[in-house]
Amino acid sequence: MQAANANGAETGPTDDYVTVFVGDTLFGLAIERVHDVFVPSGVTPVPLAPSEIVGLLNLRGRVVTAVCLRRRLGMPDAETQDDKANPKMAIGLEQGGETFALVVDGVGEVLKLGTDSREAVPINLDPRWRNLATCVHRLDGRLLVILDVDALLGFSAAGAKAA
Repeated sequence: MQAANANGAETGPTDDYVTVFVGDTLFGLAIERVHDVFVPSGVTPVPLAPSEIVGLLNLRGRVVTAVCLRRRLGMPDAETQDDKANPKMAIGLEQGGETFALVVDGVGEVLKLGTDSREAVPINLDPRWRNLATCVHRLDGRLLVILDVDALLGFSAAGAKAA
């Protein structure tokens, strides 16, 4: 894809990201990995599952594993879990033939970003986040951390060490 600047001139290739919030922190997911955006309901807890696994839910007839992004990133649980005025949102993702629901605090907009704002993952970023990120973008005083969906949903021994 090509982006255009204000004068209509092409500025180079871009990537599209769905932005999500965990608290005040802004994260991005590659749009080609996102299949659904929905409000999770009817989550059934799974005994002895890792803490980041919220449980299982039914998404259009499919059993989906719900993963809490907040917990996966090593962040504390939100103070209000069942806020009816501001319900949690979920992003439907595919990984290794399985469907996952990534539970987030909120979903933002889709951003089309060029390489001009793209930077390597900062060395001083928390190691739990650094191992789950591919890059960052600086956006008007905010940092957008682009998450690696494969690493995020990789619950192997290496993935468990990252969280």
